[in-house]
Amino acid sequence: MTNPRIILNELKWNKKYNLGYTDIYYIHRGAPDNIKKISGAEIMDIDKSFMITKTSMIPYHRIIKISYNQKTIFNRS
Repeated sequence: MTNPRIILNELKWNKKYNLGYTDIYYIHRGAPDNIKKISGAEIMDIDKSFMITKTSMIPYHRIIKISYNQKTIFNRS
């Protein structure tokens, strides 16, 4: 899996995974090192172009890393 949206949908809908065990790292201007981390539990919806949380809409192109159970499953070079 190479697309963050596909990965997040798999983690959300496949019963053998729990989205709450997921950490998503993304570019966030102004944060330390311009990187912010959120838990998959914060995701409200996985839209076509954005990952939606209670406080923001994060475009998939800003996601740089996804880890599940502390194992990296996506890393944008």
